[in-house]
Amino acid sequence: EKEELEIQRKESSKQKILFITHFNVFLYAACFFIQTGTLPYLTKKLGADPVTFGTLQTVFSVCQLLGGPLYGRIGDVFGEKFAIIVALSSTTLTYLITGLSYSIPVLFLSRFFSVMMHVMQGSQMVATSLSTEENRAGSIARLGFSYGIGMVVGPSLGGIVTSNFGEQYAALLSACGSFLSLCLVIVFVPEFEKDSTKESNKILDINKILNLVLLPKVRGLMLIKTVCGIPIGILQSMFAVIAMDEFGLPPDQNGFLMSYIGILSMIMQGFGVSLITSRLTDLNVVKLSAVTLALSYYALSLLSGLNDFLVLLAPMVCSLSLINSVISSTVTKVVPSKDTGTMLGINMAVNSVIRALAPTIGGMMLTSYGFKSIGILGAFCNALVLILTRFVDI
Repeated sequence: EKEELEIQRKESSKQKILFITHFNVFLYAACFFIQTGTLPYLTKKLGADPVTFGTLQTVFSVCQLLGGPLYGRIGDVFGEKFAIIVALSSTTLTYLITGLSYSIPVLFLSRFFSVMMHVMQGSQMVATSLSTEENRAGSIARLGFSYGIGMVVGPSLGGIVTSNFGEQYAALLSACGSFLSLCLVIVFVPEFEKDSTKESNKILDINKILNLVLLPKVRGLMLIKTVCGIPIGILQSMFAVIAMDEFGLPPDQNGFLMSYIGILSMIMQGFGVSLITSRLTDLNVVKLSAVTLALSYYALSLLSGLNDFLVLLAPMVCSLSLINSVISSTVTKVVPSKDTGTMLGINMAVNSVIRALAPTIGGMMLTSYGFKSIGILGAFCNALVLILTRFVDI
């Protein structure tokens, strides 16, 4: 009877932690998109030109790149709760200083505090810790469902606040939302039990990070993630320009388009990923996603209007949700449990590298070769992923 009570207590605690984690992911996404939507207007208000805004975005991506693996080590050494507290503190400070910015240098200063702004990575660490290897892909994907809800709510809410109160109040609202998440974690989330057999307690353990990257399975998975991620990174970075120049969409309709993508992502990550990964092996999921993406990108290079683009977004978003969830899940299975945080940090660092380079590459491609070149690149990259699956152990 005592054992049953203990099991019930642990299950109740697990459900509470997962609920708070999902709520915080929703709040993080909403606050992120509130702030992201107002940032271009705030930089313009402070006198910045498009080049300065691009530099600001690059600084953010570089900070995220540098902080990802380091943040993962913090989670491995000090535990998931401490890591989440660090991420939410970093997020709150970033948005607070953004809201208080009175000049471009202060706005740049706010980006430096984002070096530990890895709430999604910390939440994945929590989901990994509370899941089994069999249901891990679905557990990580469901975080994307909560993120998708925030992605739908954030831009609309940010637009209302900006219209009625101004850009800086929108950023301060994001800071308040992040601070609420921080309080919830401090008060309601218990400490996680960590594996006590650690080889090293150093935070900046370069050898540990390099050893993980050089593991054969990890090398192959990161190569697939990079090749698959390049075309979608370029498409995302140029999305507003494409919507405006190719389809003639005004800003409000562009917001609806983003909400449509958010809803597609929500449905797939909330239900689709678990359904498909429970019936197919990880390797077959990656192959299926690569084939679907290759065909979708090729069709993208041939499309003639907005309706075609809306139809194409469905298989693209669904396939990307699948392949990203499987890779994030698989990389945590090929390393010891005490290193999952660092591994997720390396996984996130790949995204940051792509985000840092994509705007420059995308701008050159659109200027020199046009919108269709992104579709051709995507088809080529995903055909290459399909070939790589023959040589990579997944």
